[in-house]
Amino acid sequence: MIDKTLTPIKRALLSVSDKTGLVEFGKFLSEQGVEILSTGGSAKTLADAGVPVKEVAEHTRFPEMMDGRVKTLHPKIHGGLLALRDNDDHLSSMDAHDISPIDLLVVNLYPFEETVERGANFATCIENIDIGGPAMIRSAAKNHAFVT
Repeated sequence: MIDKTLTPIKRALLSVSDKTGLVEFGKFLSEQGVEILSTGGSAKTLADAGVPVKEVAEHTRFPEMMDGRVKTLHPKIHGGLLALRDNDDHLSSMDAHDISPIDLLVVNLYPFEETVERGANFATCIENIDIGGPAMIRSAAKNHAFVT
């Protein structure tokens, strides 16, 4: 049972490379009434397990592009993570641009070190440099008062 005295989590973004425990956690969040946003493989894993999930591309109304290099680098994602919920200017901007708050971020990064260690070619190593994950982690950390 969730302690209702805590800030409620209404929307979560789950985007993970290592999907261990993802389905179980997604089911738990869904049972608590949390809207789940997710990217590519994470969204597919959740949907295949029957967990209600909304693709980030549907949420942003902007397609994933450049072979998955651009998924979460969007104002509807970073605005949802960065907005100060007690700042009227931020709330007005959210309203004006149809940005919804994101209360919980679950990310683990691409396995860059493991990819290099196993001797992958240069192009594969480059593709395992995560951009969106660290950017979202930084946005959530900057707004730690409102994002878990």
